[in-house]
Amino acid sequence: MTAADPVFRRLRLSGLAATVAVLAVACGTPTSAPPAGTATTATAEAERTSTTAPVDLQAMRVDEQTAVKAVDTFWRTHFAEEFGKEYQSPRVEGGYVGANGPQCGGEPSVPFNAFYCGPGDFLAWDEQLMEAGYSQIGDAWIYLIIAHEWGHAIQARLNRDQVSVQAELQADCLAGAALQGAANDGVIKIEPGDSEELAQTLAAVADDYPWTNESDHGNAQERTSAFSTGVQGGVSACA
Repeated sequence: MTAADPVFRRLRLSGLAATVAVLAVACGTPTSAPPAGTATTATAEAERTSTTAPVDLQAMRVDEQTAVKAVDTFWRTHFAEEFGKEYQSPRVEGGYVGANGPQCGGEPSVPFNAFYCGPGDFLAWDEQLMEAGYSQIGDAWIYLIIAHEWGHAIQARLNRDQVSVQAELQADCLAGAALQGAANDGVIKIEPGDSEELAQTLAAVADDYPWTNESDHGNAQERTSAFSTGVQGGVSACA
């Protein structure tokens, strides 16, 4: 994905579900995003970065900035019409490394993770996590991680009855709605190959690992289905 050119061909993401069906669930580098408003117990995932291929860090930072702008612009444009409330952007703390990130409710940041902090109303992510996915999968990794955590920020702005008991899958749905909506609005350009990268990202971050619980975030098929629901049905299909 890139910032949109004045004229471009918009590519829908509806082929995502078919793409993920042929992917191994454990492809890429796994991460476990904490539930909205919390930071979870750290694991030894940072050790995996030793095998990550070098990346263009400047290009990655540009993608992070573009993803933040695209997702925030989408919600700033459409939140009131969807939910009848004024929208306020969450704070973006941006990247940290290891355990040197911002605290959330008195809890330390988690290495090799990305999270939304409810008490502080901010998003943060470990740059080693972003580098690993960026290297192994592509720039769509950046967009999906940020859009998913932004989905938790949106949940924090909704009435309780609008937030699904399957909060992580709803955040995936909101991510799909936001990214497709940003493309429809001309804010970002969805390029050939992005659907496959998004499918790989959803498979990589699915809770198929010993330290996670599949009931929290869902498996690859469930996460892909939720994301695709948002892509095809928009925000109203998620709430």
